[in-house]
Amino acid sequence: MFFGRNGQLEELADLWEKDAASLVSCQGRRRIGKSRLVEEFALRSGARFLAITGLPPQPEMDNVDQLKAFGRQLAEQTGRPDETPPNWTRAFRMLDERLDNRRKTVVLLDEISWLGGYDPNFPGELKNAWDMLFRKRRKHVFVICGSVSSWISENILNNTGFAGRISLQIVLPELPLKDCVRFWGKTADRLATREIFDVLSVTGGVPKYLEEIKPSRSAEENIARLCFRPSGTLFRDFDQIFADVFGERAATKRAILHALAAGPRTGKELAAALQVRRNGHLSSHLDELELAGFVAKDSGLNPETGRAARQDRYRLRDNYTRFYLRYIEQRTAEIKAGLVQAAPLETLPGWDAVLGLQFENLVLNQVTELLPLVGLGGLPVLSAAPWRTRGKGKGAGVQIDLLVQTRKSVCVVEIKRRRRIGEEVEAEVARKVRALHVRPGVSVRTALVYEGELAPVVRGNGYFDAIVPASRLLGLD
Repeated sequence: MFFGRNGQLEELADLWEKDAASLVSCQGRRRIGKSRLVEEFALRSGARFLAITGLPPQPEMDNVDQLKAFGRQLAEQTGRPDETPPNWTRAFRMLDERLDNRRKTVVLLDEISWLGGYDPNFPGELKNAWDMLFRKRRKHVFVICGSVSSWISENILNNTGFAGRISLQIVLPELPLKDCVRFWGKTADRLATREIFDVLSVTGGVPKYLEEIKPSRSAEENIARLCFRPSGTLFRDFDQIFADVFGERAATKRAILHALAAGPRTGKELAAALQVRRNGHLSSHLDELELAGFVAKDSGLNPETGRAARQDRYRLRDNYTRFYLRYIEQRTAEIKAGLVQAAPLETLPGWDAVLGLQFENLVLNQVTELLPLVGLGGLPVLSAAPWRTRGKGKGAGVQIDLLVQTRKSVCVVEIKRRRRIGEEVEAEVARKVRALHVRPGVSVRTALVYEGELAPVVRGNGYFDAIVPASRLLGLD
């Protein structure tokens, strides 16, 4: 099941126009489909495909284990004798000896931080192998891939030794919602959009999780099976991916995500919540979480001044992680005892409120897809991020789900998931507009993105400049 990724596939296919070899980096969250993208690229190109994957770190593992795995995988895919290289110089030479200039070839070095993490000389050996061997190959594409984006950035992308050598950098995001809905197949046309959005609010646009959906089952059944059973994929996956990506540094990052699960925070607010000093150490952790796809740094402009906001706000962008920390983790004992699946999910405390917040976060992660639907697709957008100000004196503060700013206008976007949405949403947004201060000469527009039953009077009143049913984000409307 491979859907979407057309832009990335086109960028990769363009590399065949070169006669020389190309070096590509591919980063992204675990389960996001990095390896599958590269494999699909090779398949559609009719190219030979060789994939070497690093072993997940384990106690007592060392560089010899990774070299042994390299030799074994290379032998299995080339039909040559299994040989354990003594070092990475020999390993890369073995790989080069098994390549053939007569065939287009895609070589994937997957989970490269695991592969090279036990040898500090690995980046240098790879750079030398590229300069002396691989770059001389015709019609070959070499892809460096991994979930530990910080390792790739530090050792490859920001390494002066690789300057000018990377032909293409891919950071793989979640799938757009129009591609996510394709996992339901023909069933999607018969389902209420709430069924689909409730599942997506838990999984986000992560292909591996979407592959676990059973389209013939209801949203409640799918969520219960994946999240609230001891054998459920999403019940078990968080600890695994976190350990895989962050290893010994996982505890601090987990604490940061716990703090952000309660809501977005500035760096200062986050340091206070964690009871730590706001310093480079905290910033480094946040940068790594952002690179890994768990956290978003919402850096909007101040609509009153048109300048960058004084403080960035950090948001837990990964929907699965948000749902796990807010709703699954605290019920671990009940789930293991089989107690949660015995009751309808909608009867669980705060169920609708949690899914409402998950839906909002899901939409925020799809801003690029949303802009054309609110009439801003053809304009240069200066900023698109949530906006919050605290009240001063008797003045009211304002919290806007999404504030999209162009040179001459700001658009207040309200994101709402309710069973029935009536005129009260107009009053709610009107209060926000009154509390919002914008610079002279800038117009204020309003938009509503909703999932639920919208009262006809809301459309009839004409208060909103754009009304977008969530089904339109799925491409079903």
